[in-house]
Amino acid sequence: MKRLLTLLALLSPLACAGTIYLGAYPNSVIVFDEAKGQIVDRIHLTTGLPTSLRLSQDRKKIYVTTNDHGGIEVIDIATRKVINHFVLDTETKRYRFNGGAPDPEDKILYTTTTEITKMADRYEIGKPKYTVIDLAKQKIDRTVDIPGQDENGNAFGGGGGRGGGPFEVSPDGKYLYQFRDAVVILNASDFKEVERIELSKPELPGMETVGFGGELDSLSEPGQRVTVFNTSDPVVHNRVFGIGRFDLTTRKFSFTPIGPAPAAMAGFHVAPDKKSAFTIVSNGTHGNRRCEFWGFDLATNRIAKTEEAPCRNRFSFGMSTDGKKLYIYGAGFEIEVYDAVTLKYERTWDLNNDVTMAGMIALP
Repeated sequence: MKRLLTLLALLSPLACAGTIYLGAYPNSVIVFDEAKGQIVDRIHLTTGLPTSLRLSQDRKKIYVTTNDHGGIEVIDIATRKVINHFVLDTETKRYRFNGGAPDPEDKILYTTTTEITKMADRYEIGKPKYTVIDLAKQKIDRTVDIPGQDENGNAFGGGGGRGGGPFEVSPDGKYLYQFRDAVVILNASDFKEVERIELSKPELPGMETVGFGGELDSLSEPGQRVTVFNTSDPVVHNRVFGIGRFDLTTRKFSFTPIGPAPAAMAGFHVAPDKKSAFTIVSNGTHGNRRCEFWGFDLATNRIAKTEEAPCRNRFSFGMSTDGKKLYIYGAGFEIEVYDAVTLKYERTWDLNNDVTMAGMIALP
């Protein structure tokens, strides 16, 4: 009977009926139906390989950055059509960046770029700069020099290998947040620092995994962020991790330490009921490496349950639209599905397409 029930669970569709958007090789965004367990549409990109996906604040558009020529494409979710696309690269200049955050009116995109200029006998690599991209004019509107103390954290190859990590924009459009080796809050108008909070994002288990930000970290509600951070205690300076809560408009935050920081974490997703959240942690190296699902009780800010998870060098971590399933995917052709209550493996979806590490957007 137990085997029969297991077989029926594997064959039956998921209870949730949401839609997943994933970047895929060589130049598309695939649309996956959770209930059917299959691809139902494919959105062609004209500018190349997708490297990041970002949902607009009104949840009506998806912003895609592409790798081949410094491209940006905007997808209308209702029609699943690309409504704007352009590239920043020219014959003599290339721009390296990954991801960006649109303002509330969807007129501009905030990001950090590194400019590479082709000379007669060499390439000159510039310093990273804060960048504002005008979506209507399809070009960089302005750049701002980054202070020396923040250059390394914003360089392409820093911030999880992706160039500083993406911004979060406050709902009123006045402030920009960067969650990286510190929480840096900037004025959106001139990129002047407003506040700096010494909390850092946990390291990722794979060097090439997408940096933390809107692509991976679930927001508990509009204008709010609930996620995990690392810090050091003031006495013996041991690394500890905990849950931070940010109000992106008022800049108020709270941080509750939980315990010693693991070697790495991958993603942090808050369930729709806002009572629980999940991540995957990694400790040890090589043959001694161990990975686990951690389920958090957000009412008490405590780890409520753990379960061993598969260890991989490159992967992404996601959640279903109803919060009942957990996904492991990326750098491959499959999505592994786990039950969020038991943290046990349930099934594998074959995508028949290699997906990029651009992140996942799941919509009901």
